[in-house]
Amino acid sequence: MNVNDYFKYKRRVVVKIGSSSLQHGATGDMDYGKIEKLVRELCDLRNRGMDVCLVSSGAIAVGRKAIGLTERPGNLAAKQACAAVGQARLMMTYQKIFAEYSQVTAQVLITKYTILEETSRINAHNTFDELFRMGIIPIVNENDTVATHEIEFGDNDTLSALVTSLTGADLLILLSDIDGLYTDDPRQNPQATLIECVAEMDASYEAMAKASTGSSVGTGGMATKLAAARIATGSGADMVIANGRDVGILRKIVEGDFRGTWFRAQPREVFDIRAYLEAQTE
Repeated sequence: MNVNDYFKYKRRVVVKIGSSSLQHGATGDMDYGKIEKLVRELCDLRNRGMDVCLVSSGAIAVGRKAIGLTERPGNLAAKQACAAVGQARLMMTYQKIFAEYSQVTAQVLITKYTILEETSRINAHNTFDELFRMGIIPIVNENDTVATHEIEFGDNDTLSALVTSLTGADLLILLSDIDGLYTDDPRQNPQATLIECVAEMDASYEAMAKASTGSSVGTGGMATKLAAARIATGSGADMVIANGRDVGILRKIVEGDFRGTWFRAQPREVFDIRAYLEAQTE
C-alpha cells in the first residue's frame, strides 16, 4: 500500500502492541531485542515532532512468567496478582530502554471508571495533554490489579481506541500478529486476501471478523480490532492494523508505504465516549 505523505503529517499517534509481539514464542520470556527496536521507533516518531502514546499489553504474561505459572491464570485474583508483578517489571524494562534515548516516559493505568466518571475523565485528558506538552511518552495499560468484570475493557484494542478518542489523537496503529483485515482467516484459508483500505465501516466487514486470536497470551481478535476501528474513526482518527512481527513497520506507515489495513477517519459530529462505554456495559 502506498499512501504517499498522508501519515507523515499526523500530530498525535497512539501505538498499541500486543502481548505476543513482546515475547519469544518458544519460552514466553520478554523479547528484549524487539522491545528495544520498538522503543527506538517510538523515539524516532517523537523526534519527527509527533506526540506519541504507547498502549502496551503484557503485564499479566510477564507476571505469569516471573511467578512460574505455565498457563494463563483462569480466576480473577490470580490474574490480578500476575498483573501486579508484571506491570512493575514491564514498566521498569521500558523505562531503562527509553532512558538510553534520553526519552522520559510516564505510566498511566486506566479502568472504565476513569472514562465513565466525568471528573476523572477530564483529569485524565488534562494529564495526557500536559505529558505531551512536556515531551513525555505515556505508556498506558488497563489497571488489571483493581479491575473487575464490570469495569474492565477486556482487551487493549478497545483501550487504545478509547485513549485515541480521549487524547484527540489523529492516528491509531494496532500492531498485531496478523497483517490486517482479511476476507477470511488466512490461517485457515490460503485464498484469503488482505483488505488494504476501509473507507467506511459496514456489515460486510463485520462478517469478515473472527473473534479468535492466533496467540495464547493475547486477548484481542479481529472482532475487537473492528470495534476499535469504529471508536477511532468515529472520533476523527485514522487507524492502521499492521503486523508487529517487525516493529520497523512504524516507520513504513509514517512514510506511507506498508502492508496492512487502513481504516479511514469518519468523524461523527459528536462522538460521546462515555455513552459508547455505557452502551457496551449494559
